[in-house]
Amino acid sequence: MKKSAHRSQLPINRPIRPLLIVLSGPSGVGKDAVLARMKESGYPLEYIVTLTTRPRRPSERNSIDYHFISADKFQEMIKNNELLEWANVYGNWYGVPKEEVKRALDKGQDTMVKVDIQGAASIKKILPQAIFIFLMPPSMEELRLRLKQRHTESPANLDLRLKTAEAEIKQLYLFDYVVVNRWDKIDLAVSDIRAIITAEKSRVTPRQIAL
Repeated sequence: MKKSAHRSQLPINRPIRPLLIVLSGPSGVGKDAVLARMKESGYPLEYIVTLTTRPRRPSERNSIDYHFISADKFQEMIKNNELLEWANVYGNWYGVPKEEVKRALDKGQDTMVKVDIQGAASIKKILPQAIFIFLMPPSMEELRLRLKQRHTESPANLDLRLKTAEAEIKQLYLFDYVVVNRWDKIDLAVSDIRAIITAEKSRVTPRQIAL
């Protein structure tokens, strides 16, 4: 008797859907430094610039590091539903412009947003199929040193940020991946993030991002 062969039909030319990568982590962990290195490497991602009402630091550039806007303008954008998420962090407002994210995904571009832990939790509720990466400090002592070297925090604020960081690390369960960012080895963190994106592109069942 001739046996019949059952062969699954492989989707050889299946479309690769764009990814939304959410990078988060405690204050001072080096999110901006990692993003800057990824941009320098020429990795093909659309980087969404976060809005903030906090004062611009001397080394920061408007519309490159952040969109620096007034508190009134920020509240107007909330009212008009123009933000994907927003949060008040240490007395300043931060938010992700919804239209910029939608525009990037609609043109098929992998997109990365940088948010705090509150922001990541908010996006998780709206877009659970996004990729959530937690940037972890090597140790709390190194995080303290990094914050002190910024020379932007009073002793009281420094202690507050460290206590907040400890609480934020306990929310690691909200994330898909964790990447340790060692201060003198940023390229390793970038390599880990790129490996995560590569692995996600190889998923048998692609993530479905709809905004």
